[in-house]
Amino acid sequence: MRLLIYILLLAISLPAISQSTMYDPNPEYPFGRPNPSAPEEIKEFGEMIGSSECISIQRRPDGTWLDSLKMTWNFKYIMNGTAVQDEVFSEDERYAGSLRQYQADSAKWYVSYYSSRGLPPYPFWTGKRENDKIVLNRPNSVVNNKSGTSRLTFYDLSENSFSWMGEWLSDDGTIEFVFWKISCNKKDASP
Repeated sequence: MRLLIYILLLAISLPAISQSTMYDPNPEYPFGRPNPSAPEEIKEFGEMIGSSECISIQRRPDGTWLDSLKMTWNFKYIMNGTAVQDEVFSEDERYAGSLRQYQADSAKWYVSYYSSRGLPPYPFWTGKRENDKIVLNRPNSVVNNKSGTSRLTFYDLSENSFSWMGEWLSDDGTIEFVFWKISCNKKDASP
């Protein structure tokens, strides 16, 4: 009798479970889909959805550039198509990613970062799409005993490629230096 009750409860709950995950990645849509009930802005990362091969270069604290690294950068819709997750797999065995959630009440993206090498002291950025760029900021960061803002920008967005740049700005908004550049070409996109 208990088995029959369990089977009936499972049969009743399966449609609800499938409805709550129907926009997540699946065999038909490996990178998920935007949920039509989500804010329209969920599609702002649309050019990046899929898997891209990228070249990454970072600046050392002394201002010189490290050697470039190859990486794969995957973007997908998660949380039933209401958020965007990205994952980075780098040839130096560094793995990282972000969860990107849009909040309609503030009209901003909130981005949290995670890494296999630990979290940065302030792992959150906020921002929005500004015409043909997505700009994210983390104010109140300190570099070389100066306060300022860490700015991350996605630009040159297209179906086939995109670029990304990390900059540090002084408190007056002047770009002090670029600390990271990434250029990507799509290798796979969601149908």
